[in-house]
Amino acid sequence: MTDHETSSPATPMFARPAEAAGAARHVIPAGESLPDTAKQIVEDETILDGNARLNLATFVSTWMDDDAKQVYAASFDKNMIDKDEYPQTAAIEDNCWHMLANLWNAPDAEKSIGTSTIGSSEACMLGGLAFKRRWQQARRAAGKDTSTPNLVMSSAVQVCWEKFCNYFDVEPRYVPISSEHKTLDGHDLAKYVDENTIGVVAIMGVTYTGMYEPVAEIAAALDEIQKNTGLDIPIHVDGASGAMIAPFLQPDLVWDFRLERVHSISTSGHKYGLVYPGLGWVVWRDAQWLPEDLVFQVSYLGGEMPTFALNFSRPGAQVVLQYYLFLRLGFEGYRAVQQASQDVAKYLSAGIAKLDAFELWNDGSDIPVFAWRLKDGHTKNWTLYHLQDRLRMKGWLIPAYPMPADLEQITVQRIVVRNGLSMDLAIELLQAIETEVAYLDALESPMPIEKPQSAFHH
Repeated sequence: MTDHETSSPATPMFARPAEAAGAARHVIPAGESLPDTAKQIVEDETILDGNARLNLATFVSTWMDDDAKQVYAASFDKNMIDKDEYPQTAAIEDNCWHMLANLWNAPDAEKSIGTSTIGSSEACMLGGLAFKRRWQQARRAAGKDTSTPNLVMSSAVQVCWEKFCNYFDVEPRYVPISSEHKTLDGHDLAKYVDENTIGVVAIMGVTYTGMYEPVAEIAAALDEIQKNTGLDIPIHVDGASGAMIAPFLQPDLVWDFRLERVHSISTSGHKYGLVYPGLGWVVWRDAQWLPEDLVFQVSYLGGEMPTFALNFSRPGAQVVLQYYLFLRLGFEGYRAVQQASQDVAKYLSAGIAKLDAFELWNDGSDIPVFAWRLKDGHTKNWTLYHLQDRLRMKGWLIPAYPMPADLEQITVQRIVVRNGLSMDLAIELLQAIETEVAYLDALESPMPIEKPQSAFHH
């Protein structure tokens, strides 16, 4: 203890010097505080955060069991990049992506290659980099220009792909979705691809609505394009959510490495992989699709190791947690957890569909995510942004937001059901929605209108 802060058993809680003065905001304090004082200040400030389990805007896991927390606490000091110091954690990482390669029907999982990442955004960027490098190598070998690569994707693509194109000098080509084509489904794809196309992104679980893009139909469209033009264009499946749902709930759906045109698949371990943030995975169906010159041999802390990542030092604890869950749940356990989430999603979507105010965009039959809109002509007195705010006053975070380009005139509201949103809580939520809709419908004049404050985040 320093002279800056003194305390005695008689000093009442919340009246110790550092607490009475208020916590520092933008300047590191000159002196020390008691550990209990610093802890209390942090707890007091974070108590203002919302309840994570009531945040139905995020796809990210907000709950793990107590045994998982113990596994986490025992391993959060491990640096994933230091494979020489933590060889067993490195082996666990290898086990996990091999398990995923098998789950995603790789023709020969031993010939696959993969890695863990901080999240699926990094995994997507690695998939995109592999596309770009292979395209550059092929163009140079043919004596052709490599200055104008492009990547084709839906207008409803997750923002990480916009970042990839921006950061790595790739032209994004967005295929617009519409009321007739709610996802990228191969329609008009020939208008967007050419000899400079490094690949096509297919999304298993569109962020805006939760719908699957039909990867087999996209692959069939690319097969036809190759037949007509000779262009052999690969697919990366952004399975941030769906790659950990479809194998368990829709095992007959062909979207993965059963399609030869699918070169790589990414997912979020910290979404429907059920692990705390942040963890992602990316797997290539065959090592040939990951250019060797993207893999670095790094001398680190006395060892020599290969690494392919945008980040360097990063926690190994989430990788260990993923392995724990694979062992703890097994295939049937994952299926049961994901089915429970989908049951809740379909219960909620069915209840919302019964309300006269709303029209479903989808019902949660793909990943346990669904969106709805106000029926045309239902009311001029309120919007979904008003319902968003009314529900937030009760603790529920359910975002309203405009759809992407060409559909931005449509506002939807979306619920993401994750492990931790029980059927009991869902019943409470549906009652809250019904109550707030009744309140809004009873208004005799319009609600005040300000700039919409969307709570939507990718």
